[in-house]
Parts: sequence; C-alpha cells; structure tokens
Amino acid sequence: MVDIMGEHGARAGIIWIGILACIAVFAPFLASSFPVALQLRDGSWEFPLFHNLRSLDLLLVVSFMAGIFLAVFQRRASRRPVKIAAGVVAIAALLAPFIPGPPQNIVWENYRVREVAGEFTKVYHAPVPYSANDRMRDHPEDTLQPPSARHWLGTTVFGEDMLSRMIHASRVALTIGILATVLSVVIGIIAGGLMGYFAGWTDLLGMRVTEMVEAIPRLILLLIITSFFGRSIYLMMTVIGLLGWTGNARFIRAEFLKLRNQDFVQAGIAAGLPLRSILFRHMLPNAIAPVLVEASFGIAGAILLESVLSFLGLGLAAEDPSWGQLLNQARSSGTGFNWWIATFPGLAIFLTVFAYILVGEALRDALDPKLRGSSRD
Repeated sequence: MVDIMGEHGARAGIIWIGILACIAVFAPFLASSFPVALQLRDGSWEFPLFHNLRSLDLLLVVSFMAGIFLAVFQRRASRRPVKIAAGVVAIAALLAPFIPGPPQNIVWENYRVREVAGEFTKVYHAPVPYSANDRMRDHPEDTLQPPSARHWLGTTVFGEDMLSRMIHASRVALTIGILATVLSVVIGIIAGGLMGYFAGWTDLLGMRVTEMVEAIPRLILLLIITSFFGRSIYLMMTVIGLLGWTGNARFIRAEFLKLRNQDFVQAGIAAGLPLRSILFRHMLPNAIAPVLVEASFGIAGAILLESVLSFLGLGLAAEDPSWGQLLNQARSSGTGFNWWIATFPGLAIFLTVFAYILVGEALRDALDPKLRGSSRD
C-alpha cells in the first residue's frame, strides 16, 4: 500500500519550501522602509525601493525568473531554454558588481518623516513598510511591542519589525542550508567515488580520513572558529560543508564498489574512456539516489546549526537577520520572556526543518526498491 501520509507530507514540505524560497528572493519587495513609488509636489515621480536594491537582490530575482523559465519551457529534446537561462544569469552576474546599491549610512526613517511633513502627494509602500534593520527612531514607543495592526508580528527589543526581520532572515536560512549542502555533496561525491572505484589502499586511507572528520564535533568547532575569526555567513557555510561530506562519501563509495565490476563500467574502461567520464558520466547517475536523500537531511541540519549558533550569540552580525538571533532576543533583553519574539522564529525553524525532513523521507521511500515492491502489492 502506498504511504498516502508520506506523499501528502512531502507535497506540503515542497509547498512550504517553495513559499519560503519566493519570500527569500523577493524579500526587499515584500518588506522595505523605502517606498516603491512616490510623487513629489511638483508632479515628478521617484522609485526609492528600486534605487536602493543591492546587486545580490537583482541577481537573485534574475536567477529565480530564469528557473521559472526553465520549468515552463524546458524540453528534453532541446537545450535552447537551458542556454538562454544560463546566458541571462551569466549576464546578470557580470553586471551585478556595477550596480551602485544603497548608501553606506541609511537613514531608515527619512521617507516616513518626509511623508508626515507633506512632501509627497502619493506614496506606495511595500506590503510590510519596514526594513529588517529599521529601528524606527521616529517611533520609539513601538519598541518591544506585541503583535498589533501596525506591526503584525510585533517588534524586537531594538524596535525592528518582527515580520520584516523574519522575511529577510529566510534568506540566511536557505543560503546557509543549500550552499553548505552543495559543498558537502561535491566533496562527498569526489571522495566517495575515488574510494569506491579504486578500492584497495585508496579506500582504506580514505575511510580513515572519513572517520577522523566524523569524529570532529561540528557545533564545538563552529563555536571555536566564530570566536576566533568573527562572524561570517561564508565562513559558517564553508565549515559546515567541509565537515558534512562524510555521509555522502560513504553512500557513493558503497554504490561505486557495487558498480565498478559491472559490464558497462568494464566496457568503458576497455574503450579507453577517461577516468572522469567513467566516474561522473556513467557511474554517478546510477549511484546518486542515496545522496539526494542525504542532501535533504543535510540542509535541515545546516539550518539547525546556524540557528543554534545565532541563538548562542555567536552567529551572524547584528545587521544580518537570523531566526536564531531573534530567539536569542526573546530571553536576553532583560525584560523577561517575550512570547512573540520566541514563537514566530521558533515556528519558522520548526516548519522549515520539518519540511526538508518530510521531503527526504519521501525521497528515501520512493528510491527504496523494497518499499516500491511492497507498494505494488
């Protein structure tokens, strides 16, 4: 019997991850203190939100739209959509460094003060009219307030809008989870492939190195590194990726040990194919399934690690919003326990990690031949 709950759970997880990805990509358009458009008294129009976008914001939007284009127009018989999408993303990446971006010192309340002063005849705001780092100095009474009509999820101990900060924090969660997992998958595939294909001394030495890396406590090492080298999202991603490849390497090694004596591999060797072609073009597609499952769990683990570090106060810098950082504010502000600062980020972490686990479980069930056989019965 097919696991109906597993299928529905996986669909719910994919939907949540998709919604979160859309929120992360379009975060500056969903929550910003800069008006989308405004009309001055002389009739001229300005577009502050677009003038203050960073190069990363535009690159993410272009990449996201290229992915949508591929999903709609990609056909197996044609590579043209792939080339078009790749070309657009490449051009955007080349032009991104030349985009001016916002100024260094931003006065977040500038447009609100000017709007109250009557300098604009028309103003159109984002759905959440506050940026993640806007501490609303023009409204000090809004500091540490529970959810209200003005601030739907309340405000932080510094006066920042909780909903805006959570929207922008989704970028950090997905970026660390996905990029750290990609790095660990690449290292795991290369290391596991070499161990499984050559076996012998290569396998023996490789497994000893794998066991040594597995013995390193990731959380403690991350705490030490962030204490000595400072807070950096790129450093955090690199460390998580360099320590998380061992499971992928074991899976690929086991599959390659089974495949190395198969007829199609021996035929490739006899035909004189280069090693990289045998490993990554012919053997890897037949061995990648367990890695896909492990990658889903790896993303969930990376998000949890970042949240724990931020909760302990050793995560990202204060100007980089993080769900774990918000959880830390719920108990460290000296004002007692603030339920709204703890509830919403905690729920976001739980739903995101749970979504990736549901997807990973569904992938494991779908790729397990024993479960596939029982579902037919």
